[in-house]
Amino acid sequence: MNLFDLKEYIKIIDTPLDVNLEIPHLAYIEAKKKKPKILMFTNPVEGEKKFEIPVVMNIFANDEVVEKIFGKKLDLIAGEIENLIKMKPPKTLSEKLKAFGKLFAIKNTIPKTVKSAECQYHIYEGEAAKLSNLPILKTWEKDGGKFITMGQVYTKSLDGNIKNVGMYRLQVYDEKRLGLHWQIHKDSAHLFWEYKKANKKMPVSVAIGGDPLWTWCATAPMPPGIFEVMLYGFIRGKNPKLVKCISNDLEVPADSDIVIEGWCDPGEMEIEGMFGDHTGYYTLKKPFPVMEVEIISTKKKPVFFATVVGKPPLEDKYMGYATERIFLPLIKTTAPDLIDYAMPENGVFHNLILCKIAPRYPGESMQIMHALWGAGQMSFVKHAVFVGENAPKLRDYENLTKYILNNFDPQKVLISKGIVDELDHSSVDELVGGKLGIDVSEKCKVKSEKLKEMENGELNTPSQLPNFPTSLLQDKELLKKLQKVEPLIEEVKQYFTDTKNPICVIKFKKEKRAKEIFEKIKQFKENLRIVVFINTNEIDNPYMLVWRVTNNIDALRDVWIDEIIGIDGSNKNTLDGFTREWPPDVDTTKEVIKKLKNLGLIEGINEEELKKYQII
Repeated sequence: MNLFDLKEYIKIIDTPLDVNLEIPHLAYIEAKKKKPKILMFTNPVEGEKKFEIPVVMNIFANDEVVEKIFGKKLDLIAGEIENLIKMKPPKTLSEKLKAFGKLFAIKNTIPKTVKSAECQYHIYEGEAAKLSNLPILKTWEKDGGKFITMGQVYTKSLDGNIKNVGMYRLQVYDEKRLGLHWQIHKDSAHLFWEYKKANKKMPVSVAIGGDPLWTWCATAPMPPGIFEVMLYGFIRGKNPKLVKCISNDLEVPADSDIVIEGWCDPGEMEIEGMFGDHTGYYTLKKPFPVMEVEIISTKKKPVFFATVVGKPPLEDKYMGYATERIFLPLIKTTAPDLIDYAMPENGVFHNLILCKIAPRYPGESMQIMHALWGAGQMSFVKHAVFVGENAPKLRDYENLTKYILNNFDPQKVLISKGIVDELDHSSVDELVGGKLGIDVSEKCKVKSEKLKEMENGELNTPSQLPNFPTSLLQDKELLKKLQKVEPLIEEVKQYFTDTKNPICVIKFKKEKRAKEIFEKIKQFKENLRIVVFINTNEIDNPYMLVWRVTNNIDALRDVWIDEIIGIDGSNKNTLDGFTREWPPDVDTTKEVIKKLKNLGLIEGINEEELKKYQII
């Protein structure tokens, strides 16, 4: 497949727009529409400079486009993977023929090396190999510079036995150097340390464009040691075609639009960032390895793929959904009673996972929690909610939330500790933080006598709470009552008051810790059940409220069960004993939005939506 197989989904933007902020801002807005399109910018500029190479953004524009890219329904691919996992030794001729078909699919995963390729039509070496010739974008105002955001970064182990590709952002330092954002948990970082220990230069090649499926494969959470391009062959049903690079011995997809080849000196590190990331916050400055560029090659007529990340929803929503569907069978191998799962995009994936399970015995939900927290990229998940098999559909968020609140029991809350994503900003210590698991699945048929006593109220534990508030108040009345004991409370907004566990969001002036306010208001347990504290403006915006709170809490520090339930979703500072730097929000630049409006380029999205997604 190539980009032009998707032409019916492409919107052409011929208006000259700057690679600094303007192009990515328009793509950012497009991604938030009900049915976004792929955008092709045919006239990218930088001031007076014009680029010959068009910029393509939102390549994974919507569910329909994703299915077109994959060539089949995602659940069908998942089913094929599940069949392989569950394959048994064949006994009959019919079974042997079926097994042969499955094994033939595995044969397609083996890459083939071709001698020549379209990605090497133009070859630029030495002084001609300039990064400034590529329309690389600066996405956000506070970004540390320009970043390649959709590069497939190819590396291999020191002994050559392990090959890897990942999608990592790459900061442009100058004409010849790129910052490699290899987070400590990622496979490329592990390979880098092999070269560092041996004090040898590491070959690195970056492929951009080609079949969009290559880009998704670079993000796929494959088990360590398995080359991600094999997944490409499995999905496409044909052997991946790679070509050897010109200046190093790595191989990249033959149909890539652009290839940047070079080396990484393990002794050289440079500050990378800030960067407006997919969490909706900036990731802060930090030293990372550097790639020295030797050769840039392209197709005869290349395009430049880029993506924009920031506050949800964005293109990664659709890429993440594909990952979620296709990798479900592999996750089930560690948690057999997992029926399904969903990672809402406003929980920015690793911050919130919803799981549907069929528990067979008491405590199985906790077993599955720990299994997930120890499985590959699932180990970065901060908050997991487990519902029963009769719960509403996992993406029916309104009814599912009611189900959760009506079945919530504080005695089935598990707070643990484990690793967190390097991009997480809320944990007390970098890379390690709290994990929250909530079990609201149906009760198992097999119960211990102690569990029966607890359910009958015969055991009284400190965390046991009344079934629900006995006297709900209107928001205005509740606000007055709370302000009498704590004047720093500015607003309240209650949600799901028709459930057993209503949620009250409290906005307060951050002049003291939320925990101190919690201690004052828990006396009003007849009016309150679950209280969420914020010091930002999302109080009337539940979509962005989920984004903010799941980003901002470390369960070990910010969740309290004591007469009522408190959750501190505020931005942390020294008042909270938080000594790390708290990052700023990723926000659009007003002047850029104004210019795009004046050019008539912002269409198909209304003012309400622009406000909801914090664009204006």
